Amino acid sequence: MSESTSAPAAADEPPSAAGEGPPGAARGGFARLWGASTASNLGDGVTMVAFPWLATTLTDDAFLIAAMGVALRLPWLLFSLPAGVLADRLDRRRVMVTMNAARALVICLLGLLVAADAHSLPVLYLCALALGFAEVLVDNTAQVILPAVVGKDGLALANGRLMSTQIVTDDFVGRPLGGVLLGVSLALPFAFGAGAAAIAAVLLLTLRGTYRAAGPAPGPRRPVRAEIAEGVRWLWAHPPLRPLAVALALLNTAGAAVLAIQVLYAREILGLGSLGFAVFTAASGVGGLLGGLLAHRVTRRIGRVRSLMLLLVLELGAYAVGAVSSSALLVGAVVAVAGFGAVLWNVVTVSLRQALVPDALLGRVNSVYRLLGWGCLPVGMVVSGALVTLVEHGVGREAGLRTPFVLAAVLTCGTFWYLRRHLTARTLPG
Repeated sequence: MSESTSAPAAADEPPSAAGEGPPGAARGGFARLWGASTASNLGDGVTMVAFPWLATTLTDDAFLIAAMGVALRLPWLLFSLPAGVLADRLDRRRVMVTMNAARALVICLLGLLVAADAHSLPVLYLCALALGFAEVLVDNTAQVILPAVVGKDGLALANGRLMSTQIVTDDFVGRPLGGVLLGVSLALPFAFGAGAAAIAAVLLLTLRGTYRAAGPAPGPRRPVRAEIAEGVRWLWAHPPLRPLAVALALLNTAGAAVLAIQVLYAREILGLGSLGFAVFTAASGVGGLLGGLLAHRVTRRIGRVRSLMLLLVLELGAYAVGAVSSSALLVGAVVAVAGFGAVLWNVVTVSLRQALVPDALLGRVNSVYRLLGWGCLPVGMVVSGALVTLVEHGVGREAGLRTPFVLAAVLTCGTFWYLRRHLTARTLPG
């Protein structure tokens, strides 16, 4: 969940690759990258509905359902830092092409197993882990390749467009479509997801040029540990980014706690079927779409710090309603409002990182930042599954499924207090 206007580049930053680099950057490079992102996110929307729903056909155990989310997100904890090194060492376009092709293969194999009724929870966990490792490389590299495609001055607008399109394809189209496809066949969403990943790989192949990290001519290759440490030191030495990374960790732990049991909450508390669940999970996209389109204007009007704090207020309200309400319409409405703040946060913080971090370090610094944020997802999911099981045995099933919302509200309050102390308009550039 949580990741403006362009911030000034760091003083020691090498020249932008967009100004001197690949032909694709000047002639349709962003259109190709945008198209690949659209195809990939459409497939993700379909398969991300299918995965948890398929798991509920095999078990109704809250901990085992939460483990599905853990399998998808655990690679962010295990592989984020090496992925950053690879993004700074290798051609970033080739990394994205290879990983999208790998995703297409894994999803296709899973679809065949489901069609043959040969799937099981261990099979789902293994496929989720494989997709998670590929996702780490694709998502991290997609963020660090963007400055070379659009230039520093185009980052806020490009990020807004990418995130708005992601919401439309993932939330508005992909998730409802996933619900429809599930109603036809459990295997059909996976066939669709495999085709979408393959299309993304082909579109990225048309992105001309070489997209290696800009910087001085490379000397002898250093150990991976040394390169990772350089990224960690850079992030921790820059006050504007350090508190944002810590805040992201807290917010994503809160979000993961709710996400882990969302399918059970939707089925048992809100009384939704497969299509209703798909529409419900798309609710955040309603506000998120506006957030992506209006982020540049909002941050110019109220400033970056207030824009970030707005998310916290909106998310706290959404978690509070989820903890007490059984109305799908009401919960969906507050989730949609929170979605506006979430995308506003993403546009501000992603654009800030892309503008401040030197290109030669961008893959590693971005991976450290996302390790803190996304690495907390499996932690939040495990805690959520265990908490639901504990409360369910002591109080009841409904109370157990509402408890993660309470936990998320407490963590959001803590994040608000932390950012009020460590983030001001003076410490945030631009």
